[in-house]
Amino acid sequence: MESIPMKILIIEDDIEDCSKFKNCISKREDVELVAVTDSDIEGLKYVKTKHPEGIILDLELNNSSSGNVDSLEFLSDLKRLHLNYEPIVIVTTHVNSKRTYEMLHRAGVELILYKDHPKYSCDYVLNKFISLRNNTTETKKTSVEEELKEDENKISECINQELELIGVTAKLKGRDYIHDAILYLIENENSNTSVIQYLTKIHKKAANTINNGIQNAIIHAWRVTPIEDLEKYYTARVNYETGVPTPMEFIYYYVDKVKKMI
Repeated sequence: MESIPMKILIIEDDIEDCSKFKNCISKREDVELVAVTDSDIEGLKYVKTKHPEGIILDLELNNSSSGNVDSLEFLSDLKRLHLNYEPIVIVTTHVNSKRTYEMLHRAGVELILYKDHPKYSCDYVLNKFISLRNNTTETKKTSVEEELKEDENKISECINQELELIGVTAKLKGRDYIHDAILYLIENENSNTSVIQYLTKIHKKAANTINNGIQNAIIHAWRVTPIEDLEKYYTARVNYETGVPTPMEFIYYYVDKVKKMI
């Protein structure tokens, strides 16, 4: 259950129904009533000022003190507000019409509840809001996780392509260390954990083993890759005494290069 109560706005012209909802909400901790109105016009004002997460919208507002007798126009006007979030709208109605329901769904209504249904009650409506809220939260979470994973895959592919160009192939033991080091430094610019500490933790190897693996992969590349390819794809200066970059020089060169590419 969410620790923060879900803010609910009620747009309903039936005084008895409003009273039932107020009484029901007062007994619950997962929902909070922000306003009640019988007018779709007033409802829009409350949306702008109260920012409800959920809206109970009566389809027929025949006894409204102001505004329209049906709430279809409210749904259109709600979209025109261009809010930075999407309220969950549940329509309650005595109308049992497939065509009307289709119109409401096209207008962005998440759920339509038939007031004359045997299961219909205030708690039933509110429970639907909580269920939709949880589903929406989970969907957003999944979407963010998928997006992050997709970004990571793109960076990973870019790193692999660059390493292949200079002969640091997948068969080399140090290739995974180099790849993971570059990826880690790109994704964790402000981390207090050193890249070698990170590699020892995820690969379960000693720091010397990892350093040697990286250095051997670099030495192999400089031995087998044509010098023109090395000069083309690795443009940083190399120590003239050793003839090859150090592990950290090599890794940070590709961190900067891949960042610019993505």
